Amino acid sequence: MNDAHVRKIAEELKIKPGQVSAAAGLLNEGATVPFIARYRKELTGSLDEVAIAAVRDRLKELELLDARREAIQKSMSEQGVLSEELSRALDASQTLAELEDIYLPYRPKRRTRAIIAREKGLQPLADLIFAQKDAVDPLQEASAFIDPEKGVQTAEEALAGARDIIAEQVSEDADVRALMRALFEKEAVLASEVYTGAQEDAATYRDYFHWQEPAAKAPGHRVLAVFRGNREAFLKLSIRPADDKAHALLERRVCKGNSPGTHEVRLACRDGYKRLLGPSMENEIKGVLKDRADGEAIGVFARNLKELLMAPALGPKRVLAVDPGYRTGCKIVCLDAQGALLHHGVIYPIFSGGRAEEAARTVKDLAGKDKIEAVAVGNGTAGRETEAFIRGLELNLPVIMVNESGASVYSASEAARREFPDHDVTVRGAVSIGRRLMDPLAELVKIDPKAIGVGQYQHDVDQGRLKNKLDDVVQSCVNAVGVEVNTASRELLTYVSGLGPALAGNIVAFRNEHGPFCNREELRKVPRLGAKAFEQAAGFLRIRSGPHPLDASAVHPERYGLVEKMAADLNSSLIDLMRDKGLRQKIDLKAYVSAGVGMPTLQDIMSELDKPGRDPRESFEIFSFAEGVNAIADVREGMELPGIVTNVTNFGAFVDIGVHQDGLVHISQLAERFVRDPSEVVKVGQKVRARVLDVDVKRKRISLSLKKP
Repeated sequence: MNDAHVRKIAEELKIKPGQVSAAAGLLNEGATVPFIARYRKELTGSLDEVAIAAVRDRLKELELLDARREAIQKSMSEQGVLSEELSRALDASQTLAELEDIYLPYRPKRRTRAIIAREKGLQPLADLIFAQKDAVDPLQEASAFIDPEKGVQTAEEALAGARDIIAEQVSEDADVRALMRALFEKEAVLASEVYTGAQEDAATYRDYFHWQEPAAKAPGHRVLAVFRGNREAFLKLSIRPADDKAHALLERRVCKGNSPGTHEVRLACRDGYKRLLGPSMENEIKGVLKDRADGEAIGVFARNLKELLMAPALGPKRVLAVDPGYRTGCKIVCLDAQGALLHHGVIYPIFSGGRAEEAARTVKDLAGKDKIEAVAVGNGTAGRETEAFIRGLELNLPVIMVNESGASVYSASEAARREFPDHDVTVRGAVSIGRRLMDPLAELVKIDPKAIGVGQYQHDVDQGRLKNKLDDVVQSCVNAVGVEVNTASRELLTYVSGLGPALAGNIVAFRNEHGPFCNREELRKVPRLGAKAFEQAAGFLRIRSGPHPLDASAVHPERYGLVEKMAADLNSSLIDLMRDKGLRQKIDLKAYVSAGVGMPTLQDIMSELDKPGRDPRESFEIFSFAEGVNAIADVREGMELPGIVTNVTNFGAFVDIGVHQDGLVHISQLAERFVRDPSEVVKVGQKVRARVLDVDVKRKRISLSLKKP
């Protein structure tokens, strides 16, 4: 482990070096972030998942930096240009930009104007001019370099070649680049203009046709919007400080006095900035802005996804699920308390006459026959009409609208085909709607998070970085809730600490062949599930109907002996210890502290004994949209309507008010006070009452406010 990296990360994250070393060591041994955060608190000083993931990610960045440093050193050494001074400079570099600045003059490149000038023998002339001595007449000195055989016909051509050399030298100077980079970061203006003739096709970007703002202050969503417009060839993009500021910086750094040579150097600097340094810095700042905007967008997506995955679950109830539709009817399915398909069919409730009556009879018969406890209705096309129809049947059952975003993606997926090979996509989609009500987390893990619809410019950000972050979120949520190993899908098991797709598949196959697991120890019989995987996964897997009571809890099997000793010391059974709070209060935790077990673990164990296998998600509450407001045409300015937050962005929140078109609550309308970050006020899945500010039926836009009237 690199001690310098450990110290650097500790300083950046404001934690102790020992915590970084411990986390890094565990990660290198194959431990997962959830496992370390939950079961190795003594080693890491109780670092949480966010800190551990930050250590992991920063270590990777520093390792990549070191790899690039080695590659540069090797290249420069092979060229014979790696002096002790350059070697020290490379070793001292803290960023990739610093490394690349040092390497730039020595990096193999195509034939530039400066290289061609050097081939003509003009380097000595460039050096003479760059010295900027008062007694030197550049044009006169250039006459000595006229050489038709080398392609230098006149003194002016020689002078131009010398300026090309100076322009490249200045543009590749590491100190100059550092100063210019700082200027760009502080003073660059992000500006966009619509391309001539593209106004009509670029209507989506009309806000950016003639737009500019300081790049350092530009919010991520606007940066990504402008970059997309530029990528689609609708917007011209510029990210630069004022030219006079850039020229002044170069002249202060490079020019000396006011000799004829200085005049040539000044011309070279301006040319170099226009052709070389300016575009290079612009590309760099574009990368910096993109990276920052990606981070903001990915952070928004991650927060929204976490809230969606951790939404309250109805629990194991028998559910009738309806996937609404007009022309093709509504697909209905009945599910048992474990989500198994009992029945499927089609009803046509939206039409008057015999078909609606037949639909009513079908629903009532199924509700009674399959002992239905709740009805889930998808919120897609005809959702509100279908909901009204079901409510009108007076089944005396809760009727809940379910967000069906991504259900169609699941229904056409390999996972759905594997689970329901004999049913079409409509049946699979309805099943997904019903299961989402029962347990959103277990169902949503089957879908690519990007298909769920809670992102912001999700297709514009770095896809690898986005995937890694979303995988972290899903894994964190799955392990925080815990997984019932005897009913979990392969997709859900995949995200359990230490498993992955292959072992998850092996667990399901073993379960199908041998029946339900009786205890956690039986997991060791699963093919290829070794000691390390068992250590990482066991504490997050639940067996609620097994003979060992701790198998239903988050207590890790490695601590079963400790808990059993606590019970024995009290002359109690394990079950009595878990049931009797009075017994647990008699335990002196300090007596059980050892080299491997500290107070954090002991306190976690006691919390788990108090509520074994507790679900960290909030309790489920039934929600209903306003009756009679089913379409955007029903919405009127001034209405106060119940709604559910479906997406939170940097500029506000989107709220479903039950009309198939989410309304936007601009950040300025989220609260009575100033709001810097919408996520501080609202979260995905939150139930709100929103006031309608404006309705644009033609453009399908609804403006809402959460402020009091």
